[in-house]
This record gives sequence, structure tokens and C-alpha cells, in this order.
Amino acid sequence: MGHIVTTVVGALLIAAGFNLFLIPHQLLSGGVSGLSMLTGYFTPISIGILYFVYNVPMLIAGWFLLGRRFILLSIVSVAAVTVLITVVPERMVATDPILSSVFGGVLVGVGAGISFRVGGSSGGFDILGSIVTRYRDFPVGNVLVAMNGLVILAMGYLQNDWNLALLSMVSIYITGKVVDMIHISHTKVTLFIVTNDTDKMLERLLQIERGVTRIPAEGAFSHAKKDMLMTVTTRYELAELKRIIKEADPLAFVNIVETVGVMGSFRKRSV
Repeated sequence: MGHIVTTVVGALLIAAGFNLFLIPHQLLSGGVSGLSMLTGYFTPISIGILYFVYNVPMLIAGWFLLGRRFILLSIVSVAAVTVLITVVPERMVATDPILSSVFGGVLVGVGAGISFRVGGSSGGFDILGSIVTRYRDFPVGNVLVAMNGLVILAMGYLQNDWNLALLSMVSIYITGKVVDMIHISHTKVTLFIVTNDTDKMLERLLQIERGVTRIPAEGAFSHAKKDMLMTVTTRYELAELKRIIKEADPLAFVNIVETVGVMGSFRKRSV
């Protein structure tokens, strides 16, 4: 329940960034929301409705590639943003478009970042970015900035106003950096798991795209023979991995340490 509340709070920040800073100046956010705004500026269709419609194919793709829990929280975020865009009044808080691009980018980045931190996303290109970072080791924010380039080019061409396009680029860049600062999905962590139920734990862990090493261990006090499992993952996947471990063995002892670097593959082919 707490994760849902956090996701809704993130959606509120995103909607506030849109309606109070970006939309009044006809600036763009990144990804699907930027496409929604761009379409909304040239058509009478509501930006909220466009945001929801454009997100549907992304959510479907994520359902098959990223896991149901991630997408369920993403659906909550998309639905909440869609509703809150109609609730938060569209009002120009700052008359300076530069300030609006900066603070709008910060609000959207914080909203998307905390959605990532609880194991979901704000939908759209965030889902595509998460798919890329699950299979390729790139920071989410950098992936989003790269994909948003086409949206910016389209805006500059259609509106014939490169000032707005460049300010939108500033906003999107700030959003990406804030997401990475909060989310840090590309940072690796190593988990050392001591469990009495190795077979059940391995059955669950081997379903993920990460290598697992089985190390024989012995309790120093009890001299009981145990197994310690070691795996390296990203912070993006850590929330899901902790849930899997708790379900497989609620009494497992887990030591989580930040990893400075990894040489070689840390996917399922690892030893």
C-alpha cells in the first residue's frame, strides 16, 4: 500500500510540473508525455487522454519484458497522472520560460525518480529505458535523453520555434539527471545470501537475468553447514530481488554491499 501511495505522490509531482511550469509555456517534457503535449498543442484533444493512450503500448511491452509488479505500479502512475493532469489547475507559476523549464524538469524528475525507487515507473519512455538498462548497462536517464531527441526535433520543426525546443531540451536533461540521482539504477550491488533452504532460493533466483554463485559456508558458533549465495544486480532490480528472497526464505540473512565495478558478464551465464 505504501508503494502505491508513493507512486501517486510521484504522479502528483509530475502533473504539477506539467500544468504549473511546462504546459503554460508550451514546453515539452520527455518521452510519451512530450509526444502528448506536442499533439495536444496542435489538436483539441486533452493532453491527459493523449498521455494515457500513448502509454498503453508501452505498458503492454513492459508487461511481457519487465514483470507484472513493475508494470502494475507503472499503470497506477499512468492512471494517476492522467487524472491529476485534469485536477491540477493549468497556471503559469513563473513567467520566465527558463525558470519554468528548470523547475518543471526538477518536479517531473523527482516524481519519476521516486516511482522508480519503489519498483515502478511513470510509464512511457521510462519503460523503454528500463527495458534497455535491464539488458544493456546504461543509466536510465541517459537512455531517456537519447530517445527524447526525436521529440525535440519534431517540436522545433512543427512550431518553427527553436527557443522553445531548446528550453524543452534543458527541461528534459534536468529531468534525466534528477531521475538518475534519485534512482541510480545503473549502480551495481552485491548480495550475499545465507539460507537454510538453498534449493528453493536457487529456484527463484535463477529465474532472473543474473548469475548466482553457490559458496559452501559454516556457522562459526554452531558449525552448521550452510550455503551462501552471491549475486550481483542493479539497484533498479534490488527491490524485486529482496521480495523474491523474502518469499523463498523469510529467515535468510542477506548482506547487501555497493559494488565498485564488475568485470565480465554478471548475467545468468556467470558462474
